[in-house]
Amino acid sequence: MCGRYASFRQAQALADAFAVNDVTAAAAAVHPSFNVAPTHDVRIVLERADTDGGPREMHAARWGLVPHWAKDPSIGSRLINARVETAGEKPSFAPSVRQRRCILPADGYYEWQRNSNGKSIPHFFHRRDAKPMALAGLFAFWRDPAKAEDDPQRWVLTTTILTRAARDDRSAIHPREPVVLGDHVTSWLDPELTEPEEALALLADDGPELEFYRVSPEVGNVRNDHDGLINPLAS
Repeated sequence: MCGRYASFRQAQALADAFAVNDVTAAAAAVHPSFNVAPTHDVRIVLERADTDGGPREMHAARWGLVPHWAKDPSIGSRLINARVETAGEKPSFAPSVRQRRCILPADGYYEWQRNSNGKSIPHFFHRRDAKPMALAGLFAFWRDPAKAEDDPQRWVLTTTILTRAARDDRSAIHPREPVVLGDHVTSWLDPELTEPEEALALLADDGPELEFYRVSPEVGNVRNDHDGLINPLAS
């Protein structure tokens, strides 16, 4: 799974890295963080089918996907990740696989390894070339029935991160990992691609080279948010 990540670059730096033309005010206002947690507002990059191939956009979304049919947003806390193996079939995710795919820019992510004593040891994963990651994601719009039709806040944008079985030495830390896109960002975001199997096949590649190391258990507390969280832990 992916339950914590870091995204500490400014919005414009991410826009430059991912060829984003339009950064919304909400996305620009998202606070860079070394400890992004579920239900936080995060930045996502997407392309809309209704813009006739127009600019790539960066938006702010709540981490934890809320399907359009949900009665309330609480379900989002249980839908922070979507498994690649089943996302195309699950009612919560299938519509988004077809038409609402995105990436979540990140500087790295955290996974916990359980040792022989039952203690969970956090590790930080990042691209070997130090470039920002493109985490494969899905998004959805949920209408808040408690808000008036003319209330601009009635639509809530939410997102989830796709995961797969961990590969290579990463599987020794955790059996699952977020999908980090390499060469297929443009294809993944293409709104003209609406076949679920074809879209999910893009996630089969290994992606960019990653490296990881142990970090402080401080990251386990979401109230901790500073650059020391990504420092290698002294052995």
